[in-house]
Amino acid sequence: MGKIKMTKKSTSTDMTAMCDVAFLLLTFFILTATAKVPEVLPVDTPQSTVQTKLPATDLSMLTIGKANGKSVVFFDLKGKEIRQRTLELMAEKYNVTFTPKQSEEFGLMESFGVPIQSLSQILDMKAADRSKAGQTGIPKDSLDNQLKDWILYARTANIEVNDKELQFAIKGDAKEQYPAIKQVMDILQDQKVNSFNLVTGLRGKNF
Repeated sequence: MGKIKMTKKSTSTDMTAMCDVAFLLLTFFILTATAKVPEVLPVDTPQSTVQTKLPATDLSMLTIGKANGKSVVFFDLKGKEIRQRTLELMAEKYNVTFTPKQSEEFGLMESFGVPIQSLSQILDMKAADRSKAGQTGIPKDSLDNQLKDWILYARTANIEVNDKELQFAIKGDAKEQYPAIKQVMDILQDQKVNSFNLVTGLRGKNF
């Protein structure tokens, strides 16, 4: 009886279609990705093992760090409508005028640290250029305490828009001196804000 001869088939697989899909996906992610804007005031936060998530809304971030060798504070606020209303209240207080375009830009901008009289110049810049603008921090001394007013009007705007009390978080550099942190805490406590978050980096636990 004759043996049955099995036909040999090639074990190679045509990968052309899969390569096409891979390149399409790669192209999609490249075109839709947005470059991360560098922080205006980069800080190295102290380490902690506590994991508490900050709220995504109704939050103001006060960043404390060094600029030109001096301790400075930058201000950030979540929510476009809240930011624009806060800017409107500050403009009325300090008799400063902002164009509709500048107000729109402020609603989208992140952290900033300049006197309100210089804010227009920052708003007219491209987002990538603001970190190079040499922002000197928000005034917070007894003669010109604009930080106090930003906090006050941000709280007012948040209640008007969201009918909620604004929460605060302090993000300080690990090497920052305690008096600089305490000064910001005192400004908050003067407005009866006695509960706030301290932002830290995550440190691995040692077992």
